[in-house]
Amino acid sequence: MEKLQLTRDPILQQDLEEIAGSDMIEWERFRGKTILITGATGLIGSQAAMALTLAGKLRDLNLKVLALVRNREKAEKMLGSCLEQGLELLIGDVTAFPGTEEKIDFVLHGAGVTASKQFVEKPVETILTTLKGTEAMLELARSHRAEGMVYLSSMEAYGVVDPEHYIVREKDYGYIDPLEARSSYSESKRMAEGLCAAYAHEYGLPVKNARLAQTFGAGIPESENRVFAQFARSILKGEDLVLHTDGSKAHCYCYTSDAVLGLLKILLEGEPGQAYNVSNEDTFSTIREMAQMLVEEYPESGSRLVFDIPKDASLYGYAPSSRMLVNSGKLQSLGWKPQVNLSGMYRRLMGSMKGWKEFQGEPRP
Repeated sequence: MEKLQLTRDPILQQDLEEIAGSDMIEWERFRGKTILITGATGLIGSQAAMALTLAGKLRDLNLKVLALVRNREKAEKMLGSCLEQGLELLIGDVTAFPGTEEKIDFVLHGAGVTASKQFVEKPVETILTTLKGTEAMLELARSHRAEGMVYLSSMEAYGVVDPEHYIVREKDYGYIDPLEARSSYSESKRMAEGLCAAYAHEYGLPVKNARLAQTFGAGIPESENRVFAQFARSILKGEDLVLHTDGSKAHCYCYTSDAVLGLLKILLEGEPGQAYNVSNEDTFSTIREMAQMLVEEYPESGSRLVFDIPKDASLYGYAPSSRMLVNSGKLQSLGWKPQVNLSGMYRRLMGSMKGWKEFQGEPRP
């Protein structure tokens, strides 16, 4: 397969090439098709857009990728190389789709509020963006008679599960307090999933839900402030890893390229109206265990694990403490299998991060 450079980050470039070259996906299904990606400047949306653009070119699929974004400048900075290869930007808000003359064949809907602090400070906007945006995309897919649609949901849709039954499959649900502001995210994810299932049932729309474990890897934005990015930056700078909770929350994670392949698998082969967990079960660990792993694997950093727990952690938008191993057997039964373990996720993430301007403004290695 020929070389097509879409990023100066060699680790991200390798990830994109691995997606485009994967035999997990029946790429011929995309021949001559148009796929719309919302939230295309987000971590998953942007990498899906780049990987599909790359696969379309390298496989000569005549595939058109449309990226719905709100900020043109940000999108051009992030996806500029793809624009030279045929990716097209649609500028607008997901709740008020600007429209296109293109016939939309597939939809990857990932737009929504993703910053934890916003869930608490802007719960109304969090809920309405999720519900109105999902309704708009469902109506679009319906009117275009789309062949497939995937809604990017979250493992937070499960809520807080019984710690005695922490292995969670798609039919297992825990508790969510709808009166808590922080629940604006998890409750709206549940409702959006229900709306997708309703469209599948009532209108026969081939829409599926993908419940993503927390996903990270090469190419995260410099502004990313979730715990995995904080940990990685601390190791690279030789600073202590600071926990603002007791670190007992235990979850699974997923590497970005694994997640994108999972989404494409669900898009093409998932059953309409169903949900699929996208998670690497081998990454299951507590936040504290993850931090300790990094301290032990990178002793040259001099980083230590320390705790600084605020009196009212709820003000920071932290998810409720829970223990949940998200089982991905249903997705794996379609032929998907994650490739990158937790140690590898951090190794690739930090290799990518070394090019950030806080490290002397040098280009990514």
